[in-house]
Amino acid sequence: AQMAVRVTVLPSPQCLFDDPVQIHVTGLLPQQAVTLRACLADESGERFQAHAHYRAGSSGELDLTRSPALGGSYSGVEPMGLLWSLQSEAPYRRLAKRNVLTPFCVDLEVYDGHGDMSRLLGKCTNERRFLGEGVKRISVREGRLKATLFLPPGSGPFPGLIDLYGSGGGLVEYRASLLASRGFVTLALAYMAFEDLPAMPEILELGYFEEAVNFLRKQQQVKDTGIGVLGLSKGADLALSMATFLPSIKAAVSISGSGFNSFIPLRGDGFTVRPHPYDLGRMKTSEESGLVDFSDVLDDHRDPATWDCRIPMERSLAKFLFLSGLDDTNWKSDLYCQDAVQRLQQYGRKVEFYSYSGAGHLLEPPYFPLCQASMHKVLGVFVQWGGQWREHAKAQEDAWHRIQAFFWQHL
Repeated sequence: AQMAVRVTVLPSPQCLFDDPVQIHVTGLLPQQAVTLRACLADESGERFQAHAHYRAGSSGELDLTRSPALGGSYSGVEPMGLLWSLQSEAPYRRLAKRNVLTPFCVDLEVYDGHGDMSRLLGKCTNERRFLGEGVKRISVREGRLKATLFLPPGSGPFPGLIDLYGSGGGLVEYRASLLASRGFVTLALAYMAFEDLPAMPEILELGYFEEAVNFLRKQQQVKDTGIGVLGLSKGADLALSMATFLPSIKAAVSISGSGFNSFIPLRGDGFTVRPHPYDLGRMKTSEESGLVDFSDVLDDHRDPATWDCRIPMERSLAKFLFLSGLDDTNWKSDLYCQDAVQRLQQYGRKVEFYSYSGAGHLLEPPYFPLCQASMHKVLGVFVQWGGQWREHAKAQEDAWHRIQAFFWQHL
């Protein structure tokens, strides 16, 4: 008689979302052909699934850190493949976490054979959390601020970070909550398309971001060595602007961004940085998919007529880390990143930058599956983001380690 088939997740079935785990299956027949499937339902009920074919070893066991997948959503030895290859049943959905107080529960199932998945042999659930033990989540509505503060457990002092997402707007908390779980006091900051903040502001005030910095600096648990800021896409050029115009910012990370101000004028004390000229008439819509390619809307960034839109980062004493994907089909982020890095290097500044082949625009914390296209909430169209599954997953893991190491080093 065959032993009961058991699926286990080590070291524990509960972990943080950015934790790698080991998936083991025991109790199979020697060389038995099986299919492993992962299923996750997001908060709107959208289902994401991945599956892969495996063959048990001679002792009837599978260890995904050693056993190669023979096909399905991915192939080869990919210990976390069942997570990073999750795909939505409806097209063009992005997996994101709205409520960080609850985990994502991933059902891991093993089926007999490489065929129709009709015979379930065993299953378990991996509970992937966004708040580490003892991390506090505090809603902030102070002055103009619309933000959420995450405090690691203990008195610290901890490095302080401000976390900015892109032009889709909203108050995005999942990256900030994971960073707090790794020992940073993190403020997730909304700046457009949230509560009474307009979807497309006519102007952004530097003073708003300064308020956020001052709020964070006066938190008791925050180290007084200066504040860090990280941003994705539009949030990335805001991060660079904050590092340039706000002396308390000592370290800035730009993810898929640019070294010039994009789309919305930024007004500081007695000056305004105008947005880089663009023309939405240059958006291209694919006849097949209906997806919008946004990457050509900007005027040429090498044209001196656009240079007053550049962020004068060379004035800043902050440290910079630039990250971009070479398969970003939304924004020429690698080109714009090279431009920013070269400008800083001309002024003798040391800069860290990494570009990832096969990675798309949305470089997220590890194990979020690639989203190649989704609805842009502000533009109201489906835009493509780019990326190849495996390469993008590897890039996210690497970038996540680099971001944390960079902030620990400079704060």
